[in-house]
Amino acid sequence: MRLMPHPDQAARMDTDELRDTFLVSDLMEPGKVVLHSIDLDRVVLGGAVPLADPLTLDAPPALAADYFTERRELGVLNVGGAGEVSVDGVSYPMQPRDVLYVGRGSREVTFGSASADEAAHYYLVSYPAHAEYPTRHVSRGDAEVSELGSAAESNRRRIRKYIHAGGAASCQLVMGITELEEGSVWNTMPAHTHQRRTEVYFYFALPADAAVFHFMGEPQGTKSLVVRDQEAVLSPGWSIHAGCGTRSYTFCWAMGGENQEFSDMQPAPIPELR
Repeated sequence: MRLMPHPDQAARMDTDELRDTFLVSDLMEPGKVVLHSIDLDRVVLGGAVPLADPLTLDAPPALAADYFTERRELGVLNVGGAGEVSVDGVSYPMQPRDVLYVGRGSREVTFGSASADEAAHYYLVSYPAHAEYPTRHVSRGDAEVSELGSAAESNRRRIRKYIHAGGAASCQLVMGITELEEGSVWNTMPAHTHQRRTEVYFYFALPADAAVFHFMGEPQGTKSLVVRDQEAVLSPGWSIHAGCGTRSYTFCWAMGGENQEFSDMQPAPIPELR
């Protein structure tokens, strides 16, 4: 179980301490399911990279559960090749950037790839759930789309909402992706915090020689992390979460907490940042 620090503690951390605490960098391992239990609204982050044989999602000891979604819901995003996810015997085709919502009470979840040479890479986000909602597949084309930003601000981006109040219904998980257009590098600036929920950013579609400088911390005490392809950053309710890349990129945002109001945030105006 990874524990989150008080903001005063985080303010005194050096680079290595910040990375060890807030960066999750080993999510995707070929032929394995990797899970990280985090004391951040009890989120579990994971990755599954099936090769020739499917992989099964088991409950880790930290959950003290008979099966993974006994008391949880799960969001699955495919950031690799084509594949399929099976939930209690029902198979769902998963093309790149498709999302599958798996509701509480689903006993068996397995991950497969259409080709071991171009394996699917499944990013997993799970929060506790007190109610059951049906499993639902949302393709990239079916997600709700919003266009934001401008070329002048270097932040033209397309937001795709998959799991939210107007899409795949859930207990508390809200999940989608943001795609930056070529030539745009900034995301979530002006920045904000969330007092009533926490958020996780998972950056992907980054070439090996590219990086995102992710800004975090309290608005008057910002810090930064250098983030590579398929790495995630944890954002407590007191921390901003924004980034600037060496080129355009894509990231998945996932939130859990007291509500699902997408606009429930506290602004951190640029003139007030330090």
